[in-house]
Amino acid sequence: MKFVASMPMYDQPQDLGALDATWIQLRDALRQNGVPAPDALVRRNADLPPVPGGIRDAAGRLVAPDPASLPPDELDLSALWRHPALLFGETCWGPLQHGLDEFVHVVAQNSYDGLTGGQGYFYRSALVVLRGHHNAWDALPTSSFNSVQAMTGQHFVFNDRVSQSGYLSVVRDLEVMGASLDVCSRTTVTGSHLASIMYVANGSADIAAIDCRTWALFRRADPVTADRLRVIGWTMPSMGLPFVCSRHVHSALRRTVAAVARTIMLPIRYNYYV
Repeated sequence: MKFVASMPMYDQPQDLGALDATWIQLRDALRQNGVPAPDALVRRNADLPPVPGGIRDAAGRLVAPDPASLPPDELDLSALWRHPALLFGETCWGPLQHGLDEFVHVVAQNSYDGLTGGQGYFYRSALVVLRGHHNAWDALPTSSFNSVQAMTGQHFVFNDRVSQSGYLSVVRDLEVMGASLDVCSRTTVTGSHLASIMYVANGSADIAAIDCRTWALFRRADPVTADRLRVIGWTMPSMGLPFVCSRHVHSALRRTVAAVARTIMLPIRYNYYV
């Protein structure tokens, strides 16, 4: 089975060139160290090797479908992250803390330097609302922010319940203040950060949490829509996204992947995930 690689978390149309360039740099370095890295990043289910009978855990339980059975032009992250041929992938700490760590090893981490709301290993999520309902200026990451006050009575939308940036960080910040999402008038799962942004921009929801890199990419890609929105605050810092390698990859090869990746990305901050 040929290896596959994917960096789907910030793989947006306006950033394809930069992301592909990062992969080529990593791919060539891996090959120089004897790792048979694939030519290009996977962006479709059709590009994932088939797994007849589906992807199963160590006990033989089905955990993800055979990619060949999925819509060919979509990308199923559950199948991608659990695929035995995953040489290099990108995920979120939320899924890792909800069972994904059984299938992958963390080999490196993302850097958020140079982004408003980011610093090294850490990022914050921007709480975005319609600009017309609030003051004109965006809040800075260093500004004081009362998440309970901001969320009370609001329709909060988020991409997924296991997303650290879109959901879990908001839950955490509310819990620190002795509250929960019960303060919201309503919550809705949207399926993606982009969908959450559009819910708010279209007036279908009041507030969403968008990680600082996705927010920066969106502002560059769609400045007209972004100008209709305002950042009223930021979550507390969260650990940035991890890069992973399947546990099916031989340990020696996996260590090489980690060693090479850490020269281009950031090394792992916590040994627990090595």
